[in-house]
Amino acid sequence: MGKSRRNRARASNRADPIAKPVKPPSDPELAKLREAKILPVLRDLKSTEAKSRTAAAGAIANIVQDARCRKLLLREQVVHVVLTETLTDNSIDSRAAGWEILKVLAQEEEADFCVHLYRQDVLTAMEHAAKAILETLTATEPPFSKLLKAQQRVLWAIASSLLILLNLLALARDEILSAIVANPTILRFLFRLAATDVAPQDIFDEVMSCLTTLSEDNLQLGQAITNDPETQCYEALLRLATTGTAASPRSVLSCGVLHNVFASLNWLDHSPGKDGACDAVLVPSLTRALEQVTPSSLTAANGASSPAEIAQVALEILASIGTDFHETLVKGNRAPLDAGKAAEEEWNGIDDETDGDAMDVDGGSDAEQQDGDNEDDEAEEEQEGEDIDDDEEGDGDSITSDVEADMDLVTAAEGSGSGDLDDLPTLRELLQRAVPQLIRLAGQLPLDTDASLVVQSRALSALNNIAWTISCLDFDGDENANIYAAWYPTAKKIWRKVVAPILEADCADLALATQVTSLAWAVARTLQGETPAPEGAHHRKFMALYRAAAGKQDPPAEEAPRGGDGGGDGGGDDAPDPFQGLGVKCIGVLGSLARDPAPVEVNREVGVFLMTVLEAGGEAGLEGGPAPTAAFQAPPADVIEALNQVFDLYGDEELPCDREVFWKDGFLGHLEALVPRVRALAKGIDKRTQPELRTRADEAVLNLGRFVQYKKKHAPK
Repeated sequence: MGKSRRNRARASNRADPIAKPVKPPSDPELAKLREAKILPVLRDLKSTEAKSRTAAAGAIANIVQDARCRKLLLREQVVHVVLTETLTDNSIDSRAAGWEILKVLAQEEEADFCVHLYRQDVLTAMEHAAKAILETLTATEPPFSKLLKAQQRVLWAIASSLLILLNLLALARDEILSAIVANPTILRFLFRLAATDVAPQDIFDEVMSCLTTLSEDNLQLGQAITNDPETQCYEALLRLATTGTAASPRSVLSCGVLHNVFASLNWLDHSPGKDGACDAVLVPSLTRALEQVTPSSLTAANGASSPAEIAQVALEILASIGTDFHETLVKGNRAPLDAGKAAEEEWNGIDDETDGDAMDVDGGSDAEQQDGDNEDDEAEEEQEGEDIDDDEEGDGDSITSDVEADMDLVTAAEGSGSGDLDDLPTLRELLQRAVPQLIRLAGQLPLDTDASLVVQSRALSALNNIAWTISCLDFDGDENANIYAAWYPTAKKIWRKVVAPILEADCADLALATQVTSLAWAVARTLQGETPAPEGAHHRKFMALYRAAAGKQDPPAEEAPRGGDGGGDGGGDDAPDPFQGLGVKCIGVLGSLARDPAPVEVNREVGVFLMTVLEAGGEAGLEGGPAPTAAFQAPPADVIEALNQVFDLYGDEELPCDREVFWKDGFLGHLEALVPRVRALAKGIDKRTQPELRTRADEAVLNLGRFVQYKKKHAPK
C-alpha cells in the first residue's frame, strides 16, 4: 500500500498566502506611521467585537483619502479584508464604511485598481448590496418613508458608494461595462433609483452619471431601459425631460441618458421611436436650462445642481446632439459630402474626355474638423496620369451658376429666417431654439468669472459641432435647399455675434482662438465668399493669428462628451491630430473666405498668403524662394491644407480670380517648383507613427502634379 504524502497531512496548517507578513517600509516616517495608525486600525477591523469593527471601518474610510495612509493600507491587503470581512459584517454601518473605503480607493487610484477589484469579484458583492437596497426601497412593512432618518442616511450612503464605483468600473474597461449591463440585479437597482422620486438629488445625479456612462453606444442597455415594465424607467425619464416650463437639474440629466438611448436605438428624425421620440423632444428642455444662465446666476454658489453646472451639462448634451445629427443626415439619405468628393465637385471644368491626365483634387482635412465626428479621407488608389471616373465629375456648370441658384433660394427665404424643416425636427429645434441661446452664451456673456469662461467654451463647442455637421452637406442641388435656407441667416448671425467680436478682441488665449477659428471655418465653408466681414478685415485677422501662433504649441483639442471637438487619428491613441492645429484651421478659414464671389483683392491677399506659407513658412516673400529641396518651415499639415485650399480656389478657370490672381501673380511657376519639395516632405513622414498625415501628404503630391499639369493646359489665351 502506498504511503500517504506528508505534506497533505499538514495541508490544513498551511499559511494563507494573502495573509503573509508584510515587510515594513524602509522610510522611517512611513514605518512610524504604519505602527502608530495603520496596524492598530487594521487589528480593530478584524476584532470579534462589532463596535470595534465598525469604528475601525469608519476610521479607515476617513484616513484612506490621505495618500501615505492609502499606500500603506494597500500594502497591508486592506482590499482583501474589506471584501471578505467588512462587506459581510452584520453591522450595516460597517458595511457602509467598507463601501466608502472601496469607493475612495477607486477614485484616488488609477484605472488598474478598478480592474483589480473586478477580478476580485467585486460585482458579486455589489449585486448583494444592490439587492438589499432594492428590498428596503420596495418593502411595505415597514415602508421606506417610515424608516428612521439615520437608517435612510446609511442606505443612501451605500447607494452612493455603489453608484460611484459602478461608474468608475465601467470607465475602466469595456469588459467590465459589459458585465455590469449583463447583471439584471444591478440594472434593476439603477432603474429603480432613476425612476423613484424619493432619492435625494445627489443620488439622482450619481445614478444619471452612471447610466450616461453605461448607455453610450450600448444597444443592450438602451433596450433594457425602454423595455423595463417593473420600474418604467424610460417613461419616468421621458416625463422628467419633456414636462414643465422650467428645466430642472433632473430634467437636464434625464436628457443626457435619453440622448444616448435614442442614439443606440437609432431613434432618429426619419425613424423615431415610441410616440415619435428622437432628440427633437430633448432640445426644448436643454434650451430652457440655457435661458436661465445669467451673469448673476454664474456667480452663485457652485455645486452639482447650480445653474452654471446644469448649463454646462446641457451644453455638452447639445454638442453631442449636434455631432450625432450627422447620422440622421446619412441614414436619412441626405448624405454629407466627404472632403474628397466635395473638392471634386467644386472642381468643375475638367473634361474627362479631353483631359486624360486631369487632376484628382482631394479636399484635405476640411471634414475632419467636425468635433467628435471624424470622417477619414480614404483617397482612391490611382496612379498619376489616370483618368478621373465619369461619376466623379461635376455637371459641367460653373461654381458661379451654382452660387447664383443658391442665392436665389436664400433671397426668397432670408426674410422668414428659416426654411421648411418639418422632416428634420431635431435640426429645426436646434436652429430655432438652441442656436440663439448658444450665440448669446458664446458671444454676449460677460467673461468675468471662471464659470462664465467655461460656459463660453462649452457653447462654442456646441455651435462648432452643429456648424460642421451642416457644412458637410451638399448644397449644390435642390435636395438640401430647405436646410440651406434655414442655415444661411443663422450662419451669418453666428459670424457677426460670435466670431467677429472674439476676433476683434484680439484675445491672447490660444485655446479660445483655436475654438473660434474652428467655428469660423465651419461657417465660412457654407457662406464662402459671402461671409460678412467689414472691408475684408477678417481675413487679415486670421493671417495675423496664424503668424502669432506659428512656432507655438497648439493646445490639445478639448474632448466633448460623446463627440465634441476632435479629429482623425494623427498617429497613436494619445498623439494630437496635426490637422486639428490652429494653423490648419486658420488656413481653412482663409481659403473659404476667399472663395468666389469674394472680392478679387481679398482673393489676392489670401492667395499670396497661402503661397507664402508654401514658400517659406510665413517668413520670406514669393520672390527668391527657397531651393527646390529645402525643408518647409511650416508644419506638414499646414502645407497640405494650404495646397488643398489653392486647388479649391483656382480650380475653375471661369472664375475672375483665375486670370486676375493666379496667372497675373505667377502662382503656377511657384507651384511647379514646389513639386520636389512636397514629394520630399511626404517621404519624410513615418507612415507607422503618422499614417493619416502620410496618406494626406501622398495625396497632396499626386494632386499637386496633376494641378500643375492641368493649369498648363488651360492657360488663358
